[in-house]
Amino acid sequence: MSDSALGPLRERITTLDGQLLTLLAERRRLTNEVAETKIKHHIPVRDVKREEQLLVRLIREGQKVGLDPHYVTQLFHVIIEDSVLNQQAMLAERANPGSTLPLNRVAFLGDKGSYSYLATQKYFSRRPGELLEIGCQSFSEIINKVEHAEADYAVLPIENTTSGSINEVYDQLQHTQLSIIGELTHPIKHCLLVAKSTSISKIKTLYAHPQVFTQCSHFLAELGNVEVKTMDSTSSAMLTVSELQRDDVAALGSEAGGNLYGLTAIKSNLANQKENHSRFIVVARDPVVVPLQVPAKTTLVLSTVQKPGALVEALLILRDNNINMTKLESRPIPGNPWEEMFYIDVDGNLKDGHMQNALDNLRKITRYIKVLGCYPSEEVSPTKVAAASALDQA
Repeated sequence: MSDSALGPLRERITTLDGQLLTLLAERRRLTNEVAETKIKHHIPVRDVKREEQLLVRLIREGQKVGLDPHYVTQLFHVIIEDSVLNQQAMLAERANPGSTLPLNRVAFLGDKGSYSYLATQKYFSRRPGELLEIGCQSFSEIINKVEHAEADYAVLPIENTTSGSINEVYDQLQHTQLSIIGELTHPIKHCLLVAKSTSISKIKTLYAHPQVFTQCSHFLAELGNVEVKTMDSTSSAMLTVSELQRDDVAALGSEAGGNLYGLTAIKSNLANQKENHSRFIVVARDPVVVPLQVPAKTTLVLSTVQKPGALVEALLILRDNNINMTKLESRPIPGNPWEEMFYIDVDGNLKDGHMQNALDNLRKITRYIKVLGCYPSEEVSPTKVAAASALDQA
């Protein structure tokens, strides 16, 4: 089919795309009105039962017009997630009057194109005010920027589904008075990025952040005799390859980040685990108030007395108060050999009675305990439809 024959079809598709965007914008405005009602009447953000009913109805209606149930489900998972996160952001803003800034100065690791940069863009896209990006070369520099009021917020990677926890960030949290005020999970899609047309067999030197090398260890093993050079950030790796302009060097990073440096991806999906995600935390000088309608997480750091079963005793307090622990991380206490601090993430709001009771009891049995932050949870679990497979065959 010639371009002249495709032209009218493409024009119709372009028109429909524009209409879809207009409808999605209208839907988002309506969900913001829903948020206003929830604020007024103290209604939780999520109504899982209604979401399930909505999705079942949409799957059935989609089948009537020839749309695959899986396609409809995936599409509305994204729409529902967007609605939930926007409503949470609105409620959080109302619960923290005066916290909205005309300019958000945000410190993060690396420069434009790094995964921390992309996470920063994603998180603050839902927040009012302009964004001023402050790239840093180390986690300590990021923390110092906020502590000394040179930045309002910091975005820090805390764990990855492939390489695990980022211990250096936990070590920084031991020594700062900053509070965790938010989180987000960002997909990590590593690509082999080059500045000049080449093939994988020609690559002799590879640049990347150490965490990226860990996450792509299987791919590195396949490459064989390639020199690996670690960089302080993914953006530094991409900048180096861009400046070298050689066909025997490459960087590991995201395709979106590589585009900012004029790099091309010649191989994608390099991580050991194809579902590779990093969790980031957002920290600031002052804590935030999380409305009870919004799903919340609380992060604690504590040290136990030196006796058998001390940690188990602390964890039983969480269980007895029906508090779900989502993460437990231990880190050594500098200067105290064989003693450790425990970082604990739980599903819970500091304003909730169960959390207050648990903290009161933990203070009685621990040597040290500190709340690092209570913040909205941005892990929006997809709406599940048990009958989806049956609908698929209807």
